[in-house]
Amino acid sequence: MVFKKLLGSLGVGGPQVDTVLDPVAAVPGGTLSGQVNLQGGNADFTIDHITLELVARVEAEHDHGESEGAVVFHRTTVGGSFRLAEGELRSVPFAFPLPYETPITELYGQPLGIILGVRTELGVAGAKDKGDLDQLAVRPLPAQEAILEALGQLGFAFKSADLEYGHIHGTGQQLPFYQEIELTPPAQYAHQVSEIEVTFLASPAGVEVVIETDKRGGLFHGGHDALTRFSYGHHEAAGRNWNAEVETWMNQLLGHHGGHDPYGHTPHTPHAAHDPYGHSGYGTHADKGHGHGGHHGHDDHGHRSGPGMGTAIAAGAAGLAVGVVGGMVAAEVVDEIGDFFEGEDEDEGGDDDE
Repeated sequence: MVFKKLLGSLGVGGPQVDTVLDPVAAVPGGTLSGQVNLQGGNADFTIDHITLELVARVEAEHDHGESEGAVVFHRTTVGGSFRLAEGELRSVPFAFPLPYETPITELYGQPLGIILGVRTELGVAGAKDKGDLDQLAVRPLPAQEAILEALGQLGFAFKSADLEYGHIHGTGQQLPFYQEIELTPPAQYAHQVSEIEVTFLASPAGVEVVIETDKRGGLFHGGHDALTRFSYGHHEAAGRNWNAEVETWMNQLLGHHGGHDPYGHTPHTPHAAHDPYGHSGYGTHADKGHGHGGHHGHDDHGHRSGPGMGTAIAAGAAGLAVGVVGGMVAAEVVDEIGDFFEGEDEDEGGDDDE
């Protein structure tokens, strides 16, 4: 086992730490488990606390353009108040729930370019040192996966995914940022919309889906953004005809009335009773109201979509399956996570179990 040194106030000869996550992708609201492995230094040390932080790479828009930074969105203490003898090996198991709004980092096992990490903070003799940093993999909830699959069946193709600092107005959002999954439309929608952005805001009650479209302009009117929300309880995910339902969403959002259902079912129309936040199902809004100048076109403003994510997703029988150029995405994400978070100043936000 290779232990990672703690640098900083502990100095040479201090305890070393290696946090190992269980090798299964977590889900939003699910349990993250693993163990913190410690190796004693060249003397006895009192371990005051072992704290794990969930950290995300987040993009922010401001008056002078855009920037990226690291945001700590959850902290929890998993151990401490014990003596670690010189050279002693000790393992501290942990298990704690992820915030429901934790972004998804992969789809069908393929990374989306979202950077999340678990960072270990060791409190020793009154000093705090941020030591081990590990990549966090999060797969979608069943309803999230089913909706993305249905969009793939309709012919939408993956473009990019990122995390935006700010809040979406009128939603139950809890974290200081939200995830956008950008998709390009199939031929039947391409004349009306250049792309759509899907945001999932999960809670203990269910999932709120926010879809924003970048509508194209016509001969007598300019292009504009339209936004709508749909909400479902977790118990509603199974057995629903998501293909027909998502097609109904898109037809209503884009003004296609009386669109036919190739699956022969009558789609369910969401309403307030299905909304865990008490909002109506359909509606358009001028922007997401995130306090950073409104919605912005990502390509025009140079948003970074994550390493190696230029390939489209293959739509069709396999749904929204990620295509990767040369298989480089996973390796680059693993390499980048430590480089990006090293030395970053974090904005505290979100949940704190400490």
